[in-house]
Amino acid sequence: MTARHYWIIASATTLLFGLLSYLFLDIPTALWFANLKETGFYRSFKLITRMGESQWYLATALLCYLLLRKTKPAAASSGLLLFSSVALSGLSADLFKFLLGRARPKLYFRDAIYGFDFFHLEHAWTSFPSGHSATAFSVASTLCLLFPRYRIVFFLWAALIAFSRVATTQHYLSDVLAGSLLGAASTAFLYHRYFKNPSHALIPSTIR
Repeated sequence: MTARHYWIIASATTLLFGLLSYLFLDIPTALWFANLKETGFYRSFKLITRMGESQWYLATALLCYLLLRKTKPAAASSGLLLFSSVALSGLSADLFKFLLGRARPKLYFRDAIYGFDFFHLEHAWTSFPSGHSATAFSVASTLCLLFPRYRIVFFLWAALIAFSRVATTQHYLSDVLAGSLLGAASTAFLYHRYFKNPSHALIPSTIR
């Protein structure tokens, strides 16, 4: 099976499960986790979810690129890929959030509002897709390209961050699935378009 076929199957599966989640799982899952807000479980995932904030990775990756681009081009290019992937997935997620305007779980808890209402900038209407999940999976996908031996660890770490968005009732399950796919797809697109082809590769073959 080629990489393209893999992506088609993975994307179709994720989107199908996301649709089923929207129709049948999102509300029951959100209500179940809402009952855990006063527990240690909730407080633990409130800490974990901070690892999905993009500024940590953007700043580190950009600093790596700027400091090492002349002395260690391989490491600098890796930083550039990480920065580009996180930035692309984050900007794409923000665009979709604005265009689609999906109500966050707190609107359902308060006013029983569920679904989409296009073109919103308010936080309460920017649930789809999950930006933290997009960041986590763009970072994990980049690290998997650089250190494939540890790809299971990277993806489990990303999945934990994505799950934290549901556990803290900031997003629905379908938001997280869409964000995760967006993050991984952003890395795949940038890698195959700009970082893989030997004729203009930004990542030297020594680390590919």
